[in-house]
Amino acid sequence: MIASLYSAYRRAARADAHRLARPVVSIGNISMGGRGKTPLAAHVARLLAASGERPSILSRGYGREIASDGVTVVSDGQTILRGGRAEPARPNDLAHSGDEPLMLARAVPGAAVLVCDERALAGTLAERAFGCTVHVLDDGFQHHHLHRDVDIVIVADEDLSGRPVPFGRLREPVASLQFADAVILDVGPSFSSGGGAGAKAPAYASAAAPAYALKRSIAPAKDSRPVFALAGIAKPERFFDSLKTAGYNVVGTMGFADHHRYSASDIARIRDAAANAGASAIVTTSKDIVRLEAFAGGAMPFVEIPLDVSVEPADEFRAWLLARVAEALGAEASSDAKAASR
Repeated sequence: MIASLYSAYRRAARADAHRLARPVVSIGNISMGGRGKTPLAAHVARLLAASGERPSILSRGYGREIASDGVTVVSDGQTILRGGRAEPARPNDLAHSGDEPLMLARAVPGAAVLVCDERALAGTLAERAFGCTVHVLDDGFQHHHLHRDVDIVIVADEDLSGRPVPFGRLREPVASLQFADAVILDVGPSFSSGGGAGAKAPAYASAAAPAYALKRSIAPAKDSRPVFALAGIAKPERFFDSLKTAGYNVVGTMGFADHHRYSASDIARIRDAAANAGASAIVTTSKDIVRLEAFAGGAMPFVEIPLDVSVEPADEFRAWLLARVAEALGAEASSDAKAASR
């Protein structure tokens, strides 16, 4: 009964959603906490840009300190901006954009990055001001105000047996996966349901939804110098484990909550711990480095270790994604032609 009521709500919300002129590809999940949505959004935007599209990335800028009225343009696709004005990027840009949008603007050259609670407004601006031809909606599976042409949903093994809040950690029932156009299986150390080539979509996904595997890796260590690992993300231990797997000589770690705003006292404590552990550098994530730039300098440097995200099988996923976007573009062109002939 609950599942059928929820399905009816989903269908009604889709019918009332605002449609942009250009296709929208949503990246989302059904669980609370990190599932790699933002790195996957960056990967999808790169694939679209490489195919000749001009993508925008639309974010709500979770955790930003200064939420300006209207749309905050973090990047126009060519220049990283501050508050909608073309200026050299500065550490306090973080207050206006939030850490993930600023990270995306740096990680995906050629993509416009816009922040607004009303993603339809941001998408309209991206089309009219920057000529964007496709949109990537970061964390969009529960954003019912905007019509999505492609819904990509990341799930981990534990999600499939989870329960919605307040009794569990799911944002919505597992049955909502029937509305996904593709399911990305988050392959991690605890993953046990398979993945990669030939993976089957979870039972709650529609029969037509393909399943792919999300894989994350970092570049192997170049030397054996001792490092101290720092992360303020949803699952810091995952970053720490990845470093060790890649051969880094991790002599100490410190984790903080996701989107943590580092203070001077935090930095002093981190550097003291790193020094006491005998580290030569403090290594951290791309998401953290934008929050640490205000504290750059000193004897113990912060070193960014980028995360490489791929979706496997890579060629199949790319072909599927571009075909879905082309299909949406064709449908919209046909609709525009019909409207013009009236």
